[in-house]
Amino acid sequence: MSWGKHDILERSPMLMFIGILIVVSIGGLIEITPLFWLRSTIEKVEGMRPYAPLELAGRNIYVREGCYLCHSQMIRSLKDEVERYGHYSLAAESMYDHPFQWGSKRTGPDVARVGGKYSDEWHRAHMIDPRSVVPESVMPGYPFLAQRKLNYKDIEAQLKTSAIVGVPYTDEMVENAKVDLETQAGKNTADLEAFLARYPKAQARTFDGNPNEITELDALIAYLQMLGTLVDFASFDESGPNLR
Repeated sequence: MSWGKHDILERSPMLMFIGILIVVSIGGLIEITPLFWLRSTIEKVEGMRPYAPLELAGRNIYVREGCYLCHSQMIRSLKDEVERYGHYSLAAESMYDHPFQWGSKRTGPDVARVGGKYSDEWHRAHMIDPRSVVPESVMPGYPFLAQRKLNYKDIEAQLKTSAIVGVPYTDEMVENAKVDLETQAGKNTADLEAFLARYPKAQARTFDGNPNEITELDALIAYLQMLGTLVDFASFDESGPNLR
């Protein structure tokens, strides 16, 4: 049997390991090094903004209840996914998520574009008794959300913490966090114009149908109703998104 020049590597596990390590290191450097010269790996897309306080509270409930375990928030750029769920997800849509909600499976449908797809009444019925609107659903009910008053005493601190990790909340947003939350929940219409100036395209109303108090269901529905609504995908064309 004749051996080629690589027989030394093939006969020595240690040399093979060293060779693999060198090749992987070179490849890794080639891929990673250019990122240090990029200001950002995410292209900012027109329309994206930080979550309004009520939406942020709803997102926290979404994470707390483990909704991401069954519902992903990342539409792949595959024909069947785009036809079913809408425009494929953009990196910019998750730029203010800590952590992101891409998920790893879909027991239920992707919810990246669920905002505005169903009415508040549908969401209320779905959260309280999922099978009342989707008979084949295996999702558990969350009726307690409609009965549990939302605790938002620390909402200002939540915005401050998010700002530390890069979410562009201004001092004005932090200062008005409680007022903005109450405004979006339909409790304070006097500051509606200022609220919409801080959070364009935000929806303000009594989401859970109970005008007497702000519940966790208010916050969760507010969060769901804004998903996928900030970017105007009608302005997209074959050349790509409308970037800032």
